[in-house]
Amino acid sequence: MKDDRVYLTHILESIERVEQYTASGKEAFFADPKAQDATLRRLQTMAESTKRLSEEIKSSRPEVKWKSIAGFRNAAVHDYLNMDLNVIWEIAREDLPELKSAARALLREREEEAADDNKTNE
Repeated sequence: MKDDRVYLTHILESIERVEQYTASGKEAFFADPKAQDATLRRLQTMAESTKRLSEEIKSSRPEVKWKSIAGFRNAAVHDYLNMDLNVIWEIAREDLPELKSAARALLREREEEAADDNKTNE
């Protein structure tokens, strides 16, 4: 099992990429198939990383809609022909900021714990 920090880092990197891909606005995003594809791919892999987080991590942040994120991943992977760009846009621009904030806090906490563990073991 990988350290949760690996998945949290990937989640944050993915969110930052999605922010870049959507930064030019909705009209530009809807006109750019590469940005759409890149955003969807990043959302898929980000959602996969959230599924791999430990239950301890997820239960410490009940405000994050972990099951909804996993559900999105399943739909994006298995029902990709029916993905609605409006939904992708909404997730990218409205839902990710909350996840980004939670992931940052969780990563910071895990890094502090790891640093404390290293001091204890010295």
